[in-house]
Amino acid sequence: MLERIDAPQDLKALSLEQLEALAQEIRASIIETTAKSGGHVGASLGTVELTLALHRVFDSPQDKLVWDIGHQAYAHKLVTGRRDRFGTLRQLGGLSGFLKRAESPHDVWEAGHAATSLSAALGMAVARDLQGQHHHVVAIIGDGALTAGMAWEALNQAGHLKTRLLVVVNDNSMSIAPNVGAFSRYLTDLRSAPAYARLKQEVEQLLESVPVVGGRLARTVERLKDLVRYALVSGNVFEDLGFRYFGPLDGHNLADLIAVLSNARAVDGPVVVHVVTQKGRGYPPAERQPDRFHGPGPFEVQSGRILTDAAAPPSYSQVAAETLVELAREHPEIVAITAAMPDGTKLDLFAKAFPDRFFDVGIAEQHAATFAAGLAASGLRPVFAVYSTFLQRAYDQVIHDVCHQNLPVLFAIDRAGLVGADGATHQGIFDLAFLRPIPHLEIAMGKDENELRGLLAAAITRPGPVAIRYPRGNGRGLAWDGRLEPIPWGKAEWIRRGEDVTLIGFGPIVYQALKAADLLAAAGWRVGVINARFLKPLDTEALAEAARTSRLLVTVEEHVAAGGFGSAVLEWAAQRGDTPPVVVLGLPEAFIDHGPVDHYLALYGLSGERIAERVEAWLGRMSSAAR
Repeated sequence: MLERIDAPQDLKALSLEQLEALAQEIRASIIETTAKSGGHVGASLGTVELTLALHRVFDSPQDKLVWDIGHQAYAHKLVTGRRDRFGTLRQLGGLSGFLKRAESPHDVWEAGHAATSLSAALGMAVARDLQGQHHHVVAIIGDGALTAGMAWEALNQAGHLKTRLLVVVNDNSMSIAPNVGAFSRYLTDLRSAPAYARLKQEVEQLLESVPVVGGRLARTVERLKDLVRYALVSGNVFEDLGFRYFGPLDGHNLADLIAVLSNARAVDGPVVVHVVTQKGRGYPPAERQPDRFHGPGPFEVQSGRILTDAAAPPSYSQVAAETLVELAREHPEIVAITAAMPDGTKLDLFAKAFPDRFFDVGIAEQHAATFAAGLAASGLRPVFAVYSTFLQRAYDQVIHDVCHQNLPVLFAIDRAGLVGADGATHQGIFDLAFLRPIPHLEIAMGKDENELRGLLAAAITRPGPVAIRYPRGNGRGLAWDGRLEPIPWGKAEWIRRGEDVTLIGFGPIVYQALKAADLLAAAGWRVGVINARFLKPLDTEALAEAARTSRLLVTVEEHVAAGGFGSAVLEWAAQRGDTPPVVVLGLPEAFIDHGPVDHYLALYGLSGERIAERVEAWLGRMSSAAR
């Protein structure tokens, strides 16, 4: 069946039985592909029938299907002309793991951050109205994303404007981890409300008392029974906001989905259709462990075993979490916060050790930052572990609520730097630029897992806000048992000294600088290497020594060059006015696509070999100019 689907219009000619068969083929394709390349398995398996029903009822791309985070939309990719390329998912040069406007006209919105779909869809609906157009706009948002405040801001305006907009709430009780909070309980109450059962029973009793005369009345009776099943539930929050509400309904029943979406399509105003789905549907390992199969790497299809290297060192996330557990044993004031990422940040380890001191606030980074500020203002030491790309969502709160008040909140910034297969929306390459100008905030990054531990130990006693960055992936395998020693605050590490050039690295890229230094030394150059460790405060003593003893300073960072570590060194050099030339090596001002980290380091001149080439070219030009 799947081989016959080249565009969504092809679905309209299929019978219900054929659509159900197609759903199983789509699941098999998703499992087969993600087993090889990794990817967002559970979310996409849970939306197969919903995807088919949406494309059956609506006419994409004329009608706009706005998916909230594209990792629930693999089935959408398969039925919108990308079937033949689906095997390239998340690979260099292949399909993105998220939706991408450049990939297909059916991808009308691309997002790697949750809760943007409702605002975007409302904007599209209002633009449609202002331009005298008549197409439909549908936002598909998960119940996890409805923990984010932005979604409610959009619902509030949509209910006020009364424009024609369909919101599909994909309720699977999960974001990445199981959902938390009052709204999650509210949806559970809707799913189990006795009102529906009572209403259905009363209407069926009424219908049984009516004599059935002729086939037309019989058909009407059956239709009324169907409508009872999706009766409007009075008094729910969506209706109170001005929406018509249909549901809850089985998100894996194609016939019901098609019928209800068709009815909702005819409503002239804002509508919510509440569908209940199962994350990982159709693949038993993912059904049993939906959190583990949210975004796994390659796995064995038959058993569901994630294919990891048992001998690989612990990840930086695990090192950070275990270190926080150690510190929390000595410091009862330490509390930990996550925004729906207990597994990704490994704070589940902290939650097991100190359940009363751990808080999962849902997909609500803004709230998490201000919640941390409130905790800090009351004498606690909050640690907010958050991916670099998600911290962007809390920028105002970092400035206004944490740093303006100089509160001792520790931001443990995970996935800082390039992130590989997740691509442009998840690259952690902008945080230095947006954090560096903020008063009071101190910023550091170690070159390996040992330094990460030492920086966390030092940061937890700082009097104001601190950001400690660390990358995605495994550490270097260094032994880190033994006493936890804080790193002297604000002090860089001289690794070697050299009179021709000093390479100044910030973070694990120091090891690429060391590789470059070895290559340059083999070519006869005298090369120094500094592990900066601190961006704020800069170790100006180390920089001044390097400026006195070297003919060239070269900064190296896995971050955009604009506004990052190298920019800070340039500013310092400009103020001194007597330094040798400073060369900044960093990433370009660009949204970098998905692909292996090593590929992009080499492409942008940040691998050891490329650093050596670029530095030698500079030294050569300087030597020629001196002659």
